[in-house]
Amino acid sequence: MKRLAGRIILLWGWRRALVAFLAGALAVLAQAPYDFFAVCFVSFPLLVWLLDGATGEASDGWFRHLRPAFAVGWWFGFGYFLAGLWWIGSALLVEADSFAWALPFAVVGIPLALAFFYGFATAVARLLWSNDIGRIAALAFGFGLAEWLRDFLFTGFPWNAVGYAAMPVPLLMQSVSVTGMVGINALAVFVFALPALLAARRHVRLGGALVAVLVAAHLGFGYIRLAAKVEPATRAIDVRIVQPAVDLSEKWDASVPDRIFATLMGLSAKAPEAGHDKPQLILWPETSVPFFFAERPDALTALGEMLGDDQTLIAGVVREEGGSAEDADRRYYNSVVAIDDKGQIADAVDKVHLVPFGEYLPFADLLGRLGLKQLVAGPTTYAAGNERHPIALPGGIRVLPFICYEVIFPDLVAVDATSAELIVNVTNDAWFGDTPGPYQHFRQAQIRAVENGVPLLRAANNGISAVVDPRGRILDALAIDARGAIDVHVPISNQAIVSSSQRRINGLMIMLLFALAAFTMNVRQRLRAN
Repeated sequence: MKRLAGRIILLWGWRRALVAFLAGALAVLAQAPYDFFAVCFVSFPLLVWLLDGATGEASDGWFRHLRPAFAVGWWFGFGYFLAGLWWIGSALLVEADSFAWALPFAVVGIPLALAFFYGFATAVARLLWSNDIGRIAALAFGFGLAEWLRDFLFTGFPWNAVGYAAMPVPLLMQSVSVTGMVGINALAVFVFALPALLAARRHVRLGGALVAVLVAAHLGFGYIRLAAKVEPATRAIDVRIVQPAVDLSEKWDASVPDRIFATLMGLSAKAPEAGHDKPQLILWPETSVPFFFAERPDALTALGEMLGDDQTLIAGVVREEGGSAEDADRRYYNSVVAIDDKGQIADAVDKVHLVPFGEYLPFADLLGRLGLKQLVAGPTTYAAGNERHPIALPGGIRVLPFICYEVIFPDLVAVDATSAELIVNVTNDAWFGDTPGPYQHFRQAQIRAVENGVPLLRAANNGISAVVDPRGRILDALAIDARGAIDVHVPISNQAIVSSSQRRINGLMIMLLFALAAFTMNVRQRLRAN
């Protein structure tokens, strides 16, 4: 181990960049759908040793001094995000004639940009670097800070945060209900990087003890939480989730909307599965209705006839607002609507956090003059909703809807008993086919249920549609590209350990503890040197 570490430390130029790139790409195997988290015990020690050798001359100023460390982190991040997000390009091939030209910008450009966060992480870590366990704490702090910033900077895109690698199954998901993603990101990097201590043999026993304690706590808390008795729910709801598996090439084809609508209606109206009651809530995916309800009042009439007493349909639709179709002030929203048993739209919630370049074009005037436009197929450019609110169902149960990738933002999905009792996520991951993307998306939605301690109902056009309980266990699901519907009896109970604000505080405290430990070790080393 010492010999290997020495060779890694002495790497220079393109060899150092290549090893960093490969280490980052390898770490993606810890994410869904592979879930091989053991690879992180290789990737992160390699990163530590690369940073050991990434030194600059202090006399050259802070920028040049930290540039080698930033470069190592950037190459690590480029490998990680390129290997983890290549599937984004699939969306541009749905209408290849119009958007194939943008494939390299999406597949390579997004990882190039996201890699700056990990370059920042390693530069921050290098500021607090030492030659012992302190550098492991510094790396944990740097990555914890970078992942926290990735949640909101430049509209935010916290996809495949490092902490998800430590939560492949419900047993290992429960800690996030206390630490939040901020804390789990820092803790995961700390544990994954600790084997780097084996090379120098300094603080090996301390590192081994910390690994044992943290892993035991992670496993033990998960076991206790999953094994603990749950008080009987005072209320429950019967839910049907519809997965129509509509081909995107037909989605907005004017010749097939009636067939798509008939498929949705047929799956919704069928008799309940054996052992299940008539569903009180029927859930359709994002933009499932291939027309505007304002132009098709007959569709609402048909829905009213299909829905029984006290049944509600929540469907993803494109909602229009404003003047005529030619009116410049006319706005379109990616929305969910609640339709009651009379065929009336009882409530609507618009998507607040839109996808840049996918649902709207940032700096539209400037980029439009350059010939750029939004890069996915659809009926229009969307406007963002002003606020999100729960939808009240008959009987008083409240559901809080999140559309597509909104569910990946931990702070956005902050649900407690006073706001809602169910999380609803509607999405259309058919853009990405049977690639790792839909599996990664589902995993992040699954973690939101555990964080908030409430059930998750998820409807996806082509999968993965599922019902997840408050502890991350999948009650039922439909596989990718399956067409069908599932009926699930969902008990209503809030099982949150702490509030969302307390989770955020806990996570920041963990991150700051790593910073303090790294700073202390760094100062001790400097004092010894003097």
